[in-house]
Amino acid sequence: MQNYDLFDGAVAVVKANDLSEKTDLALKLGSDWFHRRIGKGRFDASQLPELPGRPEKPILLPPGKMPKRNLNNEKGRQAHIHALAHIELSAVDLTWDLIARSAGTKLPRSYFDNWVQVGMEEAKHFRMLETRLEEIGMEYGDLPAHDGLWQSCAETAHSLLARLAIIPLVLEARGLDITPIMIERTKLHGDLATAKILQTIYNDEKRHVAFGAKWFRYMCDLESKKPVETFQGLVRNHFRGALKPPFNDKVRSAAGLTPQFYKPLAPIIG
Repeated sequence: MQNYDLFDGAVAVVKANDLSEKTDLALKLGSDWFHRRIGKGRFDASQLPELPGRPEKPILLPPGKMPKRNLNNEKGRQAHIHALAHIELSAVDLTWDLIARSAGTKLPRSYFDNWVQVGMEEAKHFRMLETRLEEIGMEYGDLPAHDGLWQSCAETAHSLLARLAIIPLVLEARGLDITPIMIERTKLHGDLATAKILQTIYNDEKRHVAFGAKWFRYMCDLESKKPVETFQGLVRNHFRGALKPPFNDKVRSAAGLTPQFYKPLAPIIG
């Protein structure tokens, strides 16, 4: 791309069908932003895509139609890595879509610095998992995937506050709960290479949730809204299903997402 800015580049990342092009552009765009080679640009809502660019494969199925995975056999573990790659690819598009939609605001540069960093890290995560698939004789797209994560993007397209509530503070926060368990299970099966990738993703996710909590509170302050009540209302309106325990309370709290935000949204067990 020639003579592009952050808004143009973010839109191009989301629209790219070729995944090498998508991740290359995400990394270049981030580098150009941090080296002050580009500005925020001019927001144009008509350019925002309704759907992200994707290759012909994988076949996308409704979440309820996805085959069950058994991590106790090799095929199940391969399918698990493939599913993780799809999640990280979806995270690339979700983050750069957030950046594009934020370009029409007067939010401080540090807001964009934080989310551009996240966008670069999500691209890195996908590439790591894509390489791992190649090492075990697979390619991304060999198995079906679901598109439930982009549905969350469409559901919150009207509101940056809703987007911050659902993407980093629900979906990524869930990663803080389950990724440590996945790491240990992966190690038990002897797949230390995948466990190392998961550890990198987990370390980065802590920061992503912290960015979400910081900017969610900031935007609530701008709009004179109470963060806890606002979060709970947005989750009830825009997230399908309850927030499922167990929760990694210590790590969530360290990221600024304290139990008072999410515990009342969990089902009562007992």
